[in-house]
Amino acid sequence: MTRNDWGLATAMAGLAGYVDAIGFVRLGGLFVAFMSGNSTQLAVDAADGGGWRTMTAALILGFVAGVMVATIMVERLGRRSPVVMILLSAALLAWAALLMVEGPGAMLLAMAMGVLNVVFQRGGSASVPVTYMTGTLVRLGQSLAHALMGTAAPTAWLPYLLLWGGLVAGASGGTLAYAARGTDALWPAVIAAAVLAAVASRMRTVHPG
Repeated sequence: MTRNDWGLATAMAGLAGYVDAIGFVRLGGLFVAFMSGNSTQLAVDAADGGGWRTMTAALILGFVAGVMVATIMVERLGRRSPVVMILLSAALLAWAALLMVEGPGAMLLAMAMGVLNVVFQRGGSASVPVTYMTGTLVRLGQSLAHALMGTAAPTAWLPYLLLWGGLVAGASGGTLAYAARGTDALWPAVIAAAVLAAVASRMRTVHPG
């Protein structure tokens, strides 16, 4: 990945954090981007007979559906697919905002986040997942260890720290925006996604392939 790719990925992580925080607050503790957390919640609810099982399962299904659609787009559109995927995410976010993140609207948010995770697909898998940070923190720890041992560049860990920081900063912004504007706080995310699509298009033009 180039420096520009890492910059775009960090901005997308910020967008994902922003959207996930809005979804988390709106849905009372469920995630639209972090499916490990939802999977644990699904298991806990199934074990104790809680009432959130349907929505939790719907969010997981929406996320997987988004990944599936985006993966098909990669195969069909090739080099143009990142721009189209980000635009699709923007459209899904707008649709969810119109539905005020109720019922299907929440599923649309999860689908949008699933799509974003395939933007940086390499070799058939997401090389840089932008909506969840467990793998990123593992890579951060590994890069720090290698830097200390002198077996990697001294700053090899920095992109992973920035990626994590982008998501945290976005989540903080999403929380504050939802407190001030409710589900209308999603509209800045729609605009941000459109801007990121334009940036991605420019990057493909200047640095094709």
